[in-house]
Amino acid sequence: MSHKILVLPGDGIGPEIVQQGLKLLACLSEDFSLDIHVEQALLGGVAVDECGVPLPDATLEQARAADAILLGAVGGPKYDDLPREQRPERGLLALRSELNLFANLRPALLYPQLAAASTLKDEVVAGLDIMIVRELTGGIYFGQPRGVETLTGGERRGFNTLEYRESEIERIGHSAFVTAQRRNRRLCSVDKANVLEVSELWRETMQRVAADYPDVELTHMYVDNAAMQLVRAPKQFDVIVTTNMFGDILSDCAAMLTGSIGMLPSASLDGRNKGLYEPIHGSAPDIAGRDEANPLATLLSIAMLLRYSLGQAEIADRIEAAVGDVLQTGCRTADIQTADGRLVGTEAMGDAVIAALRERQ
Repeated sequence: MSHKILVLPGDGIGPEIVQQGLKLLACLSEDFSLDIHVEQALLGGVAVDECGVPLPDATLEQARAADAILLGAVGGPKYDDLPREQRPERGLLALRSELNLFANLRPALLYPQLAAASTLKDEVVAGLDIMIVRELTGGIYFGQPRGVETLTGGERRGFNTLEYRESEIERIGHSAFVTAQRRNRRLCSVDKANVLEVSELWRETMQRVAADYPDVELTHMYVDNAAMQLVRAPKQFDVIVTTNMFGDILSDCAAMLTGSIGMLPSASLDGRNKGLYEPIHGSAPDIAGRDEANPLATLLSIAMLLRYSLGQAEIADRIEAAVGDVLQTGCRTADIQTADGRLVGTEAMGDAVIAALRERQ
């Protein structure tokens, strides 16, 4: 069966880390007999530069036709003064919305070799394995009305709308419960129901959806407490489900528990497991072109692509194990450098993972 994968290198370090992903995809074709057809397209700042918009129509058309999408990163300070609708991030938000990629899965898994890279004590983070399920196409990032207006007297007022429909909450709730069933059957729903009406609806709806999953333990936690608990005792969590904005914040917090945001992949899925896969770090323009970026989150995103969109869980497991093998040898990019590590660049790290994967055939 042929699989069509659309690759969007994007901005900053995006092209460098995606290049390592392309090498991995070539390895999968050559050594694992996967029939993969790769296309590339423009998204983000590079699309603004060449087409005047962050999400060209041609890119959206290719994305609709693809079985899965691999993204590098978008954005950079050179675009900060553009009108909001032309900024690179708006292209990514629009792509998620147009493809209805409502379920964002962000694992926070600590490789034991990187325990020393975490800013928390070993006993707090050792064995960490959390999955954050973030609602991705609703909430305050998409709510209307929004904008900045000038009031009588000349003062300006900014406003955004936080809203969720029951159907949106039910949809992400089912995804989170199914995810929990595949893990340790514990789901924590994070909200702010003590002060926000939309969170009251969120909590009520999650409780109703829970009736369909009697084998999963559902708990609730306010977002401020959840942020504190992620730092205090993160291993109490198995799966967390939350809103778009809360998930954005908490997943970045969880990323640092693993030693570096450069280690964490993500999957954004529709209802049929078609997905967009990307590392959760940004475009890091300050190190672009210097062979310093960590490609591991990109390679692990490909593992998620194989698992969720292509149904190749066994090969996904091998990629994740190959990353562990490489870390065991002491290879470290600058963001995960430890006292006993050996500093390598982007390309050398990518090559090392592919070599380790081939050894696991």
